[in-house]
Amino acid sequence: MEFLDAELNLYIENHSEKEPEILADLNRRTYIEVLNPRMLAGHLQGRVLSMLTHMIKPKRVLEIGTYTGYSAICFAEAVADDGIIYSIDNNEELEPIQTEFFEKTNNNSKIKRLVGNAVDLISTIDETFDLIFIDADKANYSYYFDICLPKLNPGGYLIADNVLWSGKVVEKSDTHDVDTRGILAFNLKVQQDSRVQNVLFPIRDGLMVCRKV
Repeated sequence: MEFLDAELNLYIENHSEKEPEILADLNRRTYIEVLNPRMLAGHLQGRVLSMLTHMIKPKRVLEIGTYTGYSAICFAEAVADDGIIYSIDNNEELEPIQTEFFEKTNNNSKIKRLVGNAVDLISTIDETFDLIFIDADKANYSYYFDICLPKLNPGGYLIADNVLWSGKVVEKSDTHDVDTRGILAFNLKVQQDSRVQNVLFPIRDGLMVCRKV
C-alpha cells in the first residue's frame, strides 16, 4: 500500500535533504541485486533517521536488522565521534554488499556487525544504548521491545519500522498473518507501557518512536 500519492511523495523528497550519493548508489544496487528491496529505508526515511540521530547524539546504537546497511550508514552520519553502532542481521549473504558500502563511508570503524539470531545476540552485548532501531522479523517485535528496553538508557530512544505494515493494522480480519499479529501486539504493548513516551509517525510504512522516561 502506498500511503501518499506518488506526485506528493516526490514533492516531499524534493523538499527534503538530498539523498547522499553513496546511499543513492546503495539504493540502486539493492533494487538490482537483492531480494525484497522494499525493505530498504530509502531516501525520506533515511533522512529522517539521520535527522533524529543528529538530535539524539547517541554514543551507542543498537540496530536489529542490518539488511544492506542503508540505515546503519544513516546512523553513522550522526553518531558521536567515539560512538559505536552494533548492527545485527542473520543473513550472511548480505555481508559483501554491507562491507563494500560501509568501507566507502568515513564511518566504517563505527559500525560493528554481528551475524546471527538477534534474540541470542542482544544479551551478549555488554552495553547500554542511547538509540535502538528495530527493523527485523515482525513476529518478534514485542519480544525485542521487552529485551531491549532494559538496555536503553533513561531518556534514550527506541524506534521501530514498519508499524503500519502496509495498512494491514487497520484491516478488519480475524485471521491476520503472523507478522501482522506481531505488529499489532507490539503497537498495543508500546501504547500501554508507562515506561515510554511514544508517537507513531506515518512516515513511509510507519515509524514508532519511543522515549524511555
